[in-house]
Amino acid sequence: MATEFPFDPSRPVAYVRPMPVALPHVSEHRHAFTYLNPRVREGLNVVSRRSMLKAGLAGIGGLTLPDLLRVRAQAAATGRAMGSNKSVILLWMAGGPSHVDMWDPKPDAPPGYRGPFKTIPTKLPGVHLCEHLPKQAAMMDKLTILRSMDCRGSNHQPNMVMQTANVLAEPRTNPEAKMYPGFASIVAKHRGANQPGMPPAVHLNVRDRTHFAWAGYLGQKYNPFIGDNVSQLFQLPGELTMDRVRSRQTLSQQMDSLRRDVDNSGSIEALDRFGQQAFDLVAGGQAQAAFDLSNESQRVVDRYGPHDWCRKALLARRLVERGVSFVTLDLSNHSASGTWDTHGDNIPPYGGIWSGLRPLLPVFDHLFTTLVSDLSERGMLDDVLVIAMGEFGRSPQIGTQGSTDGRNHWPYVSSITLAGGGFRHGQVIGSTDRDGGQIASRALTPGDLAATLFHHMGVPVDVTYEDHQRRPRFVVEHGEPIRELI
Repeated sequence: MATEFPFDPSRPVAYVRPMPVALPHVSEHRHAFTYLNPRVREGLNVVSRRSMLKAGLAGIGGLTLPDLLRVRAQAAATGRAMGSNKSVILLWMAGGPSHVDMWDPKPDAPPGYRGPFKTIPTKLPGVHLCEHLPKQAAMMDKLTILRSMDCRGSNHQPNMVMQTANVLAEPRTNPEAKMYPGFASIVAKHRGANQPGMPPAVHLNVRDRTHFAWAGYLGQKYNPFIGDNVSQLFQLPGELTMDRVRSRQTLSQQMDSLRRDVDNSGSIEALDRFGQQAFDLVAGGQAQAAFDLSNESQRVVDRYGPHDWCRKALLARRLVERGVSFVTLDLSNHSASGTWDTHGDNIPPYGGIWSGLRPLLPVFDHLFTTLVSDLSERGMLDDVLVIAMGEFGRSPQIGTQGSTDGRNHWPYVSSITLAGGGFRHGQVIGSTDRDGGQIASRALTPGDLAATLFHHMGVPVDVTYEDHQRRPRFVVEHGEPIRELI
C-alpha cells in the first residue's frame, strides 16, 4: 500500500533572496544573495524540447567520449580491479539540515537551544534520535552517524564545498570556485560507468543547477547526466526513425573505414568502438529501461510511495543497479537556497523547525530507510554507499532572525548519515558540546569524507587534475579515509 504523507511541498513560492552577511557566533547570516541575479534567465533554460535535450545530453559527453571509456579499457588490460558494482547514492539535503533537531539531539540543553522535538532511543544503546526518525532509529545497527563534520567555508547555492571537499570552492569568495570538480565528476573520469551504455554519473531532481557541483576543470564531458524528464531523450523526432539513425551510422562507419586505411596507429578503430557504445546508449535501450519506472513491479513502487522524492530514490536504485556509478538526488522542492534552509516561519518559503522541518522528517525517514532496506534485500548494500547530508548544520540557538523557532546557518559542525558501502556500521563517530554548537571530539573534514568515498569507489586519493594554468591539483587536498569505517 502506498505510504501517504500530509506534506505536499510542491506548491509554488515567490522569493527574493537578500545579500549574505558575516556569520557571528549566534548567526544572523541571511539565507542567500542577490548578486547572482536569481530571477534572470541565464545560460541554458530548459523551456523547450530542444533545450531539455541539450540539458540532458550535457552529461552524455562524459560517458561516450574515448577518454572515459579508455579508463575502463585500460583498467581491464592492466588487470586493475574496478570493483564493477561499486557506486554511491548521495541524498543531498540542500539548505542545511538541522543536526540538533535530527541526528544529534540535545534534550538537556536550555529551552532556547534544544528545540521542539522529543527524542527516542535507537537500536544502539545510549544513542538517541529525533522522535520523527523512528525508522532510522530502528535501523541504527546498519547506519553510521558522523556528528562532528567541520563545514567551515561551506555555503549554499552554489553548493560546492561539501560536494567537492575543497574549502576554496566557495563562489562568494573565490571566482574560481566553480572550477573545482565534484565527487560525481571525479568518479566519472577516473572510474566511469559500471556497465557499458550507461552514464557514469547522474543528477536527479535538478530544480536549480546551483544545488550541484559539476565537472569544472575536468571539462564538460564529465558533467553528470541530468536525469529529469529523461524519457524524452530517447524519443526521436517524428520524421527520424531508428532505421534512419542506423543508416547514418553505417555511412559514418564507411567513411571511417576509408580513413582507417591510412591510419597506422589504430586510433580510428578505437574511436569506432567507443562511438558504438555511444550509439548503443540510445539504440540499445539499456539506459532507457533503467530510467523507466513502469518497468518496476507495482509492489516495489508502492513500497517507496507516491512522494516525488521517494519515486526518485527508487529511480536512483534502478540506476546504480544497472550500472551508474554515482547518483545525486537533491531533496529540494524549489530553486531557492534549499528546502532544508529552515530559518523561520517569517522567512518564506522555508518555515521554521516546527512548520518547516517537522513535515520533511517523515518523508525523509521513509525514503532513506526504504532505500537502504531495498538495497540490502537485493544484495546490493555492500556495493552501494548511501550518504545523506547538506552543506552545514543549523545554529544551536533557536528563534534567530526574529523568528519563533527558526535556526540559522551553522558551518562549525553538521551531522552526516551513512549506510552501505561495505563499511563497519552501527556506530556514532564524533560528538558535539552540550548545545550542539561546537565539535567536542573526533573532528572530521570534507576531505576525510571524500577520501572515504573515493576509497569505496577505487579512486586513488593521490589522483590529480590540471587547472587552467596546467598546475596539478589533488582530488583530495586534505583528508584520509575515516578509520572507524574501514
